[in-house]
Amino acid sequence: MLVDPRFLSLADRFFSMYRRPQNGGGALAAYVHGEKVIDIWAGYADRDRRWDRDTVALSFSTGKGVASTIVHRLAERGIVDYDAPVATYWPEFAAAGKESITIRDVLTHRTGLHKVRGLVPGRLGLLDYDTVIEALAASVPDRRRHRGPGYHAVTFGWLVAETMSRATGKPFTEIVREEIAEPLGVDEFWYQVPADQKPRIAKLFPNINPGVDWRLTSSLMSRMGPLRGLAEAAMPDGFDELIRNPLVHDAVMPGWNGVFSARSLARMYAAIANDGVIDGTRFLQPETLEQMGEVQTCDRDYVLGIKLAWRLGYHPPILASRAQPTRGLGHYGVGGSGAYADPETGLALAFVTNRLGNAVTAFGDLRLARLGAEAQAIMRS
Repeated sequence: MLVDPRFLSLADRFFSMYRRPQNGGGALAAYVHGEKVIDIWAGYADRDRRWDRDTVALSFSTGKGVASTIVHRLAERGIVDYDAPVATYWPEFAAAGKESITIRDVLTHRTGLHKVRGLVPGRLGLLDYDTVIEALAASVPDRRRHRGPGYHAVTFGWLVAETMSRATGKPFTEIVREEIAEPLGVDEFWYQVPADQKPRIAKLFPNINPGVDWRLTSSLMSRMGPLRGLAEAAMPDGFDELIRNPLVHDAVMPGWNGVFSARSLARMYAAIANDGVIDGTRFLQPETLEQMGEVQTCDRDYVLGIKLAWRLGYHPPILASRAQPTRGLGHYGVGGSGAYADPETGLALAFVTNRLGNAVTAFGDLRLARLGAEAQAIMRS
């Protein structure tokens, strides 16, 4: 493990979260100005298996940040254009009045295609990439998209993946390898996990249920005005069971099934926090970074019910502190995992875990927010 002496208090806070087997396990990694300062892990990957250096974890929406970074890598080389209609690359997408929806709209959750509940038939229907893509292309967009963003909790990844695949003529998993894993020199950026790497995945527990039966809750929420959008976007039937199905790791669902190490995520965000450079190699151009971090909308999100100040594919870091990073960007995932970059301080922080949020915090918890606050206090001291 690695702990820079300046970050001992951050390491202590992390280790304190994993004192008992029922706490599960996790990993934390951080860089400052391109130099690794934290690389630690603790706890249990399974009942009878300790978390070790090679453990990786399903990290849910954390993968949206990785998928978005791919778009920026391709955009700076002119392969895609933020303001080009998605249908320029994916002609079928123009159906049902979607011909003017742009890549920028996709990255800022303004396509009106947030609905995953009922999108495809069957409890395992979301595993069929082609069926999902056809359904999204044929879908009628929600009219609320003209008033502001609506968080595409699950569908975001498919929209990015198919658009980038059409633009490059390559499978999305190949694009991930060429644009992210190989330039960064780290393998653990997986939406389809190689068979020989699957034993490294930590087992998720205890559940993703919001305190009561998933199907009953999602059904009730889908009929309640203020909560309907969240049920539509994030609570398809059987999703609580699907996340534990081993077949998830054979599918391409970049909105939620990314499997990463904290080390890999921290390295990607380290390049973003360090003016686009990691280990002397340029990963992104300064002008690209400027566009990535620019706030695109401050309107109220009609799914989440809050104003989140979406960037191009990222949200601002959320810290358990009065002071929040003004230029930070990243993406957190349901259950606790997440990663972000703060260009102002040069800090990149990544956290993955297999212990999902409890009944109160099923849609995110405060662990990363507290770790981020501790890291921020160190950086500003």
